[in-house]
Amino acid sequence: MNPRQRSGEPPDPDTLIVRAVLLASEEREIPRAAVDLAARIAERSNAPVHVFSIARVWGTSFGFPNPGLLPTKKEWDRQYDVVRKAVARLRRKGVEADARVIGSRAAAKRIVQEAKRLKCDAIVMGADPPKHMLLRDFSWAHEPYRVKAKAGDLPVYLVLDEALESAA
Repeated sequence: MNPRQRSGEPPDPDTLIVRAVLLASEEREIPRAAVDLAARIAERSNAPVHVFSIARVWGTSFGFPNPGLLPTKKEWDRQYDVVRKAVARLRRKGVEADARVIGSRAAAKRIVQEAKRLKCDAIVMGADPPKHMLLRDFSWAHEPYRVKAKAGDLPVYLVLDEALESAA
């Protein structure tokens, strides 16, 4: 794996040699461009891509999980559909892929933990354009940027959703 560049940006994805890539989502659809980038990074090293998605847990009640705050069946099904589509696209490209969906309140922390557990050398995620500093702490959509901050030396590639970027 190549060291990070001094600017804090991850290295050029076409120069990475990886053991595995984590394609992650915090409840959003995984953009086609993110799937394609993960495939491009993995193909270079003949590495697998692990697709990982978080179904949002809304909180706790008196410090214990409350069934009313857990993801609904519809929310779980949506996340399974998100990872199923990404895995199918990766396999059509000839890339080995598997998937996992979990529920969590701390998406960024769990995504970084999963990357380390699977010995991934890069994380790829779809992301919205960056928000103003005062607004980002209150937005679940800012989670990809939190992943990038928590990942340390692990390169995180954020692929901006083109539809959202052009609307901003």
